[in-house]
Amino acid sequence: MADSISWVATIATIIAASMTAANLGSRVTGYGFCVFLVGSISWLATGLMTGQPALVWTNVVLTVLNIFGIWRWLGRQARIEDGASTAADRSAETPGETLFPISLLMRAPIEDREGKTLGVCVDAMAGCSTGGLRYVVASQGGIAGVGETLRRLPWDAARMDSDRLVANVGEAEFQKLQVIEKDQWPDR
Repeated sequence: MADSISWVATIATIIAASMTAANLGSRVTGYGFCVFLVGSISWLATGLMTGQPALVWTNVVLTVLNIFGIWRWLGRQARIEDGASTAADRSAETPGETLFPISLLMRAPIEDREGKTLGVCVDAMAGCSTGGLRYVVASQGGIAGVGETLRRLPWDAARMDSDRLVANVGEAEFQKLQVIEKDQWPDR
């Protein structure tokens, strides 16, 4: 029985680590902590059944941390993201400029005017005194950041449209945007 439970624990831990490492948003991370919880409880049971106090106490602590992770990512963070989304939706229906959550700039797809995906926004740079966005950093190609090309997309050549970033350039122009090194971004 302990052997079967340890396999459940192993599989759950691997799946949960993959879910959280993928950084696919707060809900996926939160569900990753749910799967981690299954793993830590399974390891705890294995430790109790096989008389391994170090395994038991490690997984008592990990169980508490996993419960905290569930609260943090499925409770608190999900409510914050829902609040930001609600504010953005309501701002579209009121006079003045429509708002968008800045957190979108960490994951928004970048599309051209025709809807073709050019890359993914991974960050942005803004002015300290005005808060105005200067440029976004676009990731293009690669897998999980390996082999990607980073490009500087000036903010005046982009706009947010719901949950995507629309580049006011075509694919050929996008390919000509300044390539930037991962650790040497432009200061202006």
